[in-house]
Amino acid sequence: MDELRQRWEQIRENIATACARVGRDPNEVRVVAVTKYVDLDTTRAVLDAGIEDIGESRAQEAVPKFEALKGRGVWHFIGHLQRNKVKDVINRFTYIHSLDRYSLAKEIQSRAEKADKQVKCFIQVNVSGEESKHGIAPEELTDFAREVVETCPRIQVVGLMTMAPKTDQPEEVRPFFRRLKQLQAELQKLGDTRLQVPHLSMGMSQDYPIAVEEGATFLRLGSVLVGRQK
Repeated sequence: MDELRQRWEQIRENIATACARVGRDPNEVRVVAVTKYVDLDTTRAVLDAGIEDIGESRAQEAVPKFEALKGRGVWHFIGHLQRNKVKDVINRFTYIHSLDRYSLAKEIQSRAEKADKQVKCFIQVNVSGEESKHGIAPEELTDFAREVVETCPRIQVVGLMTMAPKTDQPEEVRPFFRRLKQLQAELQKLGDTRLQVPHLSMGMSQDYPIAVEEGATFLRLGSVLVGRQK
């Protein structure tokens, strides 16, 4: 898997360069390897290359991988999460990047109580307003976030997540990343220690250097890192 290691080295260089442009520390940026389209062997190779963060979006496909790998790595659920799949995710995934509705928050809360654990969640925000994307509308974020932390104490809101529109011109996505950073600041200004939301999960294969420049702390990288399933 020399090719994987070469891609990983190039990505780290690109992240360092993007950080240098805006005066950031590259150590602030974590890369989640999106392995949802690749097989078990490739996922294992990702871990062997020293990439510890694994991103999956379908519980029925992720659970067998998790079990086969004996829980190696830090697992991130990055897709739309159905309530009936929370039970499969809660004890395997350290992070859920797609908290996008109150009914899901209540289910996570209920399952977390039974498991006696805290669950780290990102609130997904539909910054672009595209109907094809899930997420809380920006103007609803403050009320939603407050409701979650006040009624779901087992949920630790660690950040915000968004998906930018697909475009052949990466620079076009910058305003969407910048808007998520603004929303983060708005929550932090509330002065609620439960809503310090230190992290931003944004940036994918086609636009991650721009996301880094705009404050991303978690990048979700698929094809540019792990390649495509053959």
